[in-house]
Amino acid sequence: MSLQYPFPQIPAAGELTEVAPGVFWLRMPLPFQLDHINLWLLRDVDGWTIIDTGFPDDAVRSTWQDILKSLDGPVKRLIVTHFHPDHLGLASWLMAETGASLWMTTGEFLTAHAVWHEVGGHGARFMVEQFRQHGLAGEQLAKFATRGSGYRKAVPALPEYYRRVKEGDVLRIGCHTWQIYIGYGHAPEHMALYCAELGVLISGDMLLPRISTNISVFAATPEADALRWYLDSLDEMAREIPQQTLVLPSHGLPFTGVQARVGALHAHHEERLHALENSCEEAPKSAAESLDVLFGRALDTHQTMFAMGEAIAHLNYLEQAGRLSRKTDADGVIRYSRLQHRPAAH
Repeated sequence: MSLQYPFPQIPAAGELTEVAPGVFWLRMPLPFQLDHINLWLLRDVDGWTIIDTGFPDDAVRSTWQDILKSLDGPVKRLIVTHFHPDHLGLASWLMAETGASLWMTTGEFLTAHAVWHEVGGHGARFMVEQFRQHGLAGEQLAKFATRGSGYRKAVPALPEYYRRVKEGDVLRIGCHTWQIYIGYGHAPEHMALYCAELGVLISGDMLLPRISTNISVFAATPEADALRWYLDSLDEMAREIPQQTLVLPSHGLPFTGVQARVGALHAHHEERLHALENSCEEAPKSAAESLDVLFGRALDTHQTMFAMGEAIAHLNYLEQAGRLSRKTDADGVIRYSRLQHRPAAH
């Protein structure tokens, strides 16, 4: 079954489009190849709830100011799905503008602070060493060593307090209840919100209609099986959320067809895993040496950062599934080889 797109018309800048009773779609620009983010405003009791913030840009702030003036009540709550700059970047500013309280999961709130302050294995200096161990070298590696913390530039200030949200929580927003789902792989403790009464899932970056969200392994958790965590999270959504549910993603158009999209993402990643596994039969490969296999195109520095994290995630998956073996060579680089005899399936 193919996906359906019931709202093909993209909102103009600053325009709110109602996609379900009391649920409004707002689109903001991003300064990347992925050039937009979808944000959501929910009618709350005597006011509004905002979900995600957009990127900290003067034009985005100006658009927000116009929207805030147009609302028929105060913003009481700001829900942030995860710590990435396009979702959290304007949280401190919006809280100051509106007086709203911030709602996040603990994993996302604390990770934001760790990345911003570059502590606990998070941040540029740890990433540079991780990428060196996985085969990035020369000018490519030097660019990461000199660029510093991109996160601090993209998130100018961080909130110091928040309301904690957990797996299975049920939030009352206006006259509707929203169940919290926690997903893994894209971010440490990514929040999605599902309202059975409205038949709506606000999926954040966990479930996108046309692209696969980035799945990366971070320096702080070098053995993480992030891709398996991600696919397992998708399977939980597919089991529990009806096919006809309207999915509101952070990028792309709202769509229906949860199970169809989850199936397509499984197929996409398995095809990439097979290609990577086969390439490691020809000769041992590092993550850096695998980028052409996985992506097949030239990558700029920003794209290489995500690509390296994703290559490591795919290699970790294959190793932990018994499909590749891992060895640190004499040059200190981790490389992976295809196993001649796979373990028997159980």
